Amino acid sequence: MSPNQRKQMLILMVNMFIAIGSFGIIIPILPAYLASIHQGGIAAGLMIAIFAGAQLVFSPVAGRWADVYGRKKMIVYGLSGLTLSMFIFYGTDSIWLLYASRVVGGIGAAFLIPAIFAYIADITTIEQRARGNSMISAAMSLGIVIGPGIGGFLADYGLKMPFLVSALVSLVSVIFSIAVLKESQSAEDIEAAKHAPKAESMLKKIAMSGSTPYFIPLVITLVMSFGLLAYESVLGLFVAKQYGASPQQIAWMITATGIVSVIVQLFIVDRIVTKFGEGAVLNFFLGVAAAGFLLTLFAKDYNLFFGITLLIFLASSILRPVLNTLISKMAGKEQGFAMGLNNAYMSIGNVLGPTCAGLLYDVHILYPFVLGALLLGATLLITIYWQRKTAQKGLKKSYQ
Repeated sequence: MSPNQRKQMLILMVNMFIAIGSFGIIIPILPAYLASIHQGGIAAGLMIAIFAGAQLVFSPVAGRWADVYGRKKMIVYGLSGLTLSMFIFYGTDSIWLLYASRVVGGIGAAFLIPAIFAYIADITTIEQRARGNSMISAAMSLGIVIGPGIGGFLADYGLKMPFLVSALVSLVSVIFSIAVLKESQSAEDIEAAKHAPKAESMLKKIAMSGSTPYFIPLVITLVMSFGLLAYESVLGLFVAKQYGASPQQIAWMITATGIVSVIVQLFIVDRIVTKFGEGAVLNFFLGVAAAGFLLTLFAKDYNLFFGITLLIFLASSILRPVLNTLISKMAGKEQGFAMGLNNAYMSIGNVLGPTCAGLLYDVHILYPFVLGALLLGATLLITIYWQRKTAQKGLKKSYQ
């Protein structure tokens, strides 16, 4: 990459790190903060679900706006939305205004993330594209890992301090992007995008997904996202109430699971898939995830629950890239369509999981984990049946 490309890449990486890390900062203190304003599981679930829902609704139009109005504008607007969201979070204790801030933040993320990946495509060649995307993904992973750790440290200075620091850092990023980031699209490309035909709606694409050969992997993606976000949304509340965990202990748990996820995806996934194949890996780690949810019902202390949580995140870190690879292989020439559906199914799980988990948590503290175990167990059985049926079809074709 040229010095100018590296400079632009660094700016984009910083922006993505801030976008992902800004909410991670508040995760460790969220249980204590919600308790201080007399809120519980439903609020914790909705904090995540509302953000994911706003992002899901606005992502399709935001992707088109990134083409029509330019990458830089959407990146700046996205960061501004995230900044405003955190200032609202800092400035109020009203639960309805907090929910509104999550809508603003979700819209900001919807504007920001597609624009950053489109920017990468603009400034890299085909040969450089994978490296560019991997660098942005690394910034995302770093935000997931470092954000909660910083939040746990800042909690010593007051429950609201992480909100303020997150808002101020995000504001600096907005100003920095306005001053330094250059538009990557030419005026001709922007003008051409304004007259390009609109794509089919995501609802229509989802309705068509049932007839695709990769429909079951899409369903598994939805269930995985549902289970993982359900788990994450009540994780802090659960360990705080069940084991008296401090914000620092919650931060360490989330940071450790992030580190495990990064290591597994960088060094383990390719090796085990090459050795055993996607089908076997999928079945085994669906079983591991289901067993992990089941084991949480019997965890007697924080350390044991910590270990089980690492096991669940280990399984999910392997399942996500395996599912992406499986869908990509089965999609043939319709890669864009398939990846769009994959993102849509994942987003639906991200909305439904925290919502259901929050509702169930307030009924009984263990119900979210029971639901996760049942869903993942049922999905494992469906997957095994689907694989056998697919194998039988392949065998019949080979004899014809």
